[in-house]
Amino acid sequence: MRLEITCQDRLGIAQDVLDILVEHAIDLRGIEVDPIGKMYLHFPNIEFEDFQHLMPKIRRIDGIEDVKTTAFMPIEREKHQLRAILQTLPDPVFSIDRRGAITQINDVIEVGLKLPAKEIINQDIADFVKGFNIHKWLGGKDVIAQAHKLKFADQDYLADILPIFIHDAGDVQILAGAVILLKSELRLGQQLSAFNQPVANQFDGLVAQSAAMKRTIKEAKSASVEGNSILLLGEAGAGKSALARACHLSSHRANELFNIFDGAGLSAKQVELALFGGSPSKADAEQPRLGLIEQTSEGTLYIKDVTSIPMELQAKLHRVVTEGEFTRAGEEYTRSTNVRLICGCSEDIQQRVNQKQFREDFYYLICAMTLVIPPLRERKADILPLSDLFIQQYCIKHGRQLVRMSKTASEFLHNYPWPGNVKQLASTLSRALTHLDSNELTRDSLQLPTNVTTVSFVDENFEGSLDEEVKKFEKDLLQRLYPFYPSTRQLAKKLGLSHTAIANKLRDYGINKAVLKI
Repeated sequence: MRLEITCQDRLGIAQDVLDILVEHAIDLRGIEVDPIGKMYLHFPNIEFEDFQHLMPKIRRIDGIEDVKTTAFMPIEREKHQLRAILQTLPDPVFSIDRRGAITQINDVIEVGLKLPAKEIINQDIADFVKGFNIHKWLGGKDVIAQAHKLKFADQDYLADILPIFIHDAGDVQILAGAVILLKSELRLGQQLSAFNQPVANQFDGLVAQSAAMKRTIKEAKSASVEGNSILLLGEAGAGKSALARACHLSSHRANELFNIFDGAGLSAKQVELALFGGSPSKADAEQPRLGLIEQTSEGTLYIKDVTSIPMELQAKLHRVVTEGEFTRAGEEYTRSTNVRLICGCSEDIQQRVNQKQFREDFYYLICAMTLVIPPLRERKADILPLSDLFIQQYCIKHGRQLVRMSKTASEFLHNYPWPGNVKQLASTLSRALTHLDSNELTRDSLQLPTNVTTVSFVDENFEGSLDEEVKKFEKDLLQRLYPFYPSTRQLAKKLGLSHTAIANKLRDYGINKAVLKI
């Protein structure tokens, strides 16, 4: 028989209950005390008449609020649940204590060894699993998760060897044993195949809890299937590469190559060779290099910073998009390609066009479909979900217990302006987790400058007037907001100005739906 007793947290209340059991000569088999105000008793079944006298006596104890029978003690319920989980796993699983003795197995182990559980439990794990010194690992100074190729039942397996820790009264970790999960080559192959299957919605992998990012994803879904070139606008580190990949994987080109080109710091000749291929010199004419345009034909080429492409090469890219043709460097022979271009830009590309630093015809060609990725500081609702994702990915990759964030750390991450956007958030968390020696990420673990502002200040030696700088900032702000509030009334409401004032400013700065391709 088992009783569940709801009670107050009073010193001596458990002893009062035990005294009643002694009075009735009841042999107690087990007792558990739950910190939330419950006590559980396990004793042999008693006669109904004795039970009728016992229950009222327990209820009359000072601090007892309720007494009722229960089917399981908490530890019994947990044991049954754990057993059920073990038996549903299709892979061999061992649980061992800190001495390496086997404490639990699932049915797959019995089948693999062709032995009953009673002949396996309490035996040394080293008798059944070969290829890794588990005893040495258990006795090491720092016991951390391991992945090793092992042999079990005369077959090779990939093993996840995971330590089990409990906490003492001082919240100090104590090694209690380990769990060993074995994966066969067949099972690994099946899982890898499933992992590589394209998912129904490739954009599900992008965090988009904020309204701004949801709007961008919605537009990206439409753009990805249309097949035209795409221009991705957003600050450095905002996630343009990830969005470009999602657009590729959601298109009919998903099974073809997705290549990324970064032309930062390259000369015009290096950019031409990398994109269009050809021979660096006459001496290499017999072994021309294959360029990305040719390699990625039928697939998608993402150019990380399209403004890094020299003007003369922009004309060649224009021909690739409009005619599906190109020539290698140093050649006159025309070749065909069916590559799709996705171009990224973190600058004011319209200004580059106005200053004759970017070809106007190429700009209007690639901006037929423009997607604006908002900076992280403008998508606050995404900061903590992204943080959780990066922490989970880090812990899985390094085989460590999942780290939780303290409230102060969460608040700090949420309120930080993130000038480096998603990339800065990811690197900050990776750095903090690398040096973390506990399972809680606190504010002190996060190394970030606290004087960061979202405003870009000009140098004290700038040339121009205050009015010019204010107008420059005002134009930049309106260009960033207009794609999200594409009517003068919506934008006026957002900025707290009159409809007429906003209309005049948009006209003065040449900002409209045609220019921004909204």
